[in-house]
Amino acid sequence: MKYVARPRTAVAVSVLLAASVALTACGGDTEESAATTTDKASKSPAARIADPIVTTYDGGLFILDGTTLKLAEDIPLEGFNRVNPAGDDRHVMVSTATGFQVLDAAGQKLTDVEFEGSKPGHVVRHAGKTILFTDGTGVVTVFDPEDLGATKPKSETYTSAAPHHGVAIQLADGKLVTTLGTEEKRVGIAVLDKDRKEITRSEACPGVHGEAAAQDEAVVIGCEDGVLVYKDGAIKKVKSPTKYGRIGNQAGSDESPVVLGDYKKDKDAELERPEQVSLIDTETGKMRLVDIGTSYTFRSLARGPHGEALVLGTDGRIHVIDPGTGEVTKRIPALGSWQEPLDWQQPRPALFVRDHTAYVSDPSGKKLLAIDIESGKQLASVELPKAPNELSGVKQH
Repeated sequence: MKYVARPRTAVAVSVLLAASVALTACGGDTEESAATTTDKASKSPAARIADPIVTTYDGGLFILDGTTLKLAEDIPLEGFNRVNPAGDDRHVMVSTATGFQVLDAAGQKLTDVEFEGSKPGHVVRHAGKTILFTDGTGVVTVFDPEDLGATKPKSETYTSAAPHHGVAIQLADGKLVTTLGTEEKRVGIAVLDKDRKEITRSEACPGVHGEAAAQDEAVVIGCEDGVLVYKDGAIKKVKSPTKYGRIGNQAGSDESPVVLGDYKKDKDAELERPEQVSLIDTETGKMRLVDIGTSYTFRSLARGPHGEALVLGTDGRIHVIDPGTGEVTKRIPALGSWQEPLDWQQPRPALFVRDHTAYVSDPSGKKLLAIDIESGKQLASVELPKAPNELSGVKQH
């Protein structure tokens, strides 16, 4: 299956920065979505900015213009906070100490709208819905991101059998794929119908973590020994080629049946710095490992506008991989070399992709860059007052 890049449309040429699939990244098993305290104060919003980018720092959030990267707003927010696209053209979900709080990024204002719950975790966008998983309660919340505004949108909830660090995705037909586990042990997934009655399940997924959707709504869920693939009403296991082969972070694309995943094979490592990534073909049920020649982290994975697999390496380059062949087709210079810190909450370079543009953060230089994926040309850069950590933005435009 050869990946062939398609030319940009006229619209894509005229729009510098647009939308693609982002990685909802998580780190190791100790990563629980946590923040310590929350300060909801923000300055009065200025005029709306288009396609905003949001990055966290120690003590707040920076909102930047998506084209120029000009710093538009600095919002104080104490604690370790996480950011993910909400699914529409103006909002970003901020995981704080008390729940998922809605940031009006286009309006440059942290709103009072919040989905409360301890240890807010994964944020997934699929089939026009946004799905939140609250680790501390096991509650799954589903809502339409187009309903976000001054008041809390109407939502549906499902409560897992036990709280755990989990994830869920709702399919176009209303089925819910959600993880199974407890705070001590995570084991697999269950598929529920629209009435939330169980259709099927698999507990053959130790350490279940992370999800991604591929072409034709194939859902991939990571395990410590491979992945589970839910497609066409059935769950299938794709085993890792090594006894311990943990895939905990994935990036999918509607343009490809292949999901990009990380790959760790040293179970006893204090911090493994892997140099291989996994490509899981949801059509053939096979897994391919690709050696990129450098290490990377859980914030390094993304997909390009044509389904390209993108990996930000510690060599400072974006490695572009053909998902069909596993060939590294090019390496785009972005940063200098860097090393992953031991503490997963500490800043490290992150990759966020929207349409043809890759945004890359540089904590050591307190910078943020915008790079055209196809040409490799740097489109914009900015130096920030403080080191950026999490990196995200709105998805639609």
